[in-house]
Amino acid sequence: MGEQVIIERVSNPLLQIIIGSTRPGRVGLPIGRWIEKAALDHGGFDVELVDLAEVNLPIFDEPKHPMLRQYTHDHTKAWSATIERADAFVMVMPEYNHSFNAALKNAIDYLSHEWRHKPVGTVSYGGVAAGIRAVQQLKPVLSVLSMVPLTAAVPIPFVAKMISGEGDDKVFTPTEEVAAGATVMLDALAAWIPASKLLREA
Repeated sequence: MGEQVIIERVSNPLLQIIIGSTRPGRVGLPIGRWIEKAALDHGGFDVELVDLAEVNLPIFDEPKHPMLRQYTHDHTKAWSATIERADAFVMVMPEYNHSFNAALKNAIDYLSHEWRHKPVGTVSYGGVAAGIRAVQQLKPVLSVLSMVPLTAAVPIPFVAKMISGEGDDKVFTPTEEVAAGATVMLDALAAWIPASKLLREA
């Protein structure tokens, strides 16, 4: 009898698309669905869509610092498990008053170790500024958590012109430039994941 050959399935790294906006009528949801499909079509990731409106975290309410990982609430434990399993992120984010929105900041602040040494791409949207000012405000927050905010990003100017439909049936249709930018960002995430994984294992 010949030797038995065991083939171990190697899964793709997990990329989470985090939709930061939680308000009714948001365009973040159709944009999140679009970048989710783009990431699946890319082929380098398993992809999970994480909608902060569904996660519905209260304003940070843990009695101990997140670095201790001594969580007392079920919603924190569930959020910790969600972020822990990811290898990389794309944060889909609006710009509020030249910064990023409170729901996204709150979700980030809940955790510490779970974010560490993971690359992050951003998809920002707005008017003429395309959410770029919000991204610049976000980067120091990500850096202090030892995350890797990528230079490659997807800013979407005049986003209303790329939205059709109403309510939950809204659809985002990118321009060629926006679609090309998404490919560049996804390639950069795929390149960073192996090195960041080595850092986490060390």
